[in-house]
Amino acid sequence: MKKTLAHAVAGVALAGLVVLGSAAPALAAEAAPNDVVVVDEPDTSDLNNIWTFAPLGVPVLGLIQSLNGVPGRLLPS
Repeated sequence: MKKTLAHAVAGVALAGLVVLGSAAPALAAEAAPNDVVVVDEPDTSDLNNIWTFAPLGVPVLGLIQSLNGVPGRLLPS
């Protein structure tokens, strides 16, 4: 019973720390409400290689190339 209670208290404490940690950026943002966030355009200069072209959200060609090399790495030559 004491062990279960200790586990419950530890779980609640860890959950509280997670909630407090995730709320920290929101609390920091309230300190300066008049600040303007400027977001620059992303750097897309290197998005033409095989590993970053991802029309489906996954770099398809890089994934195929990666999977193609697996048998050679798993099996001894």
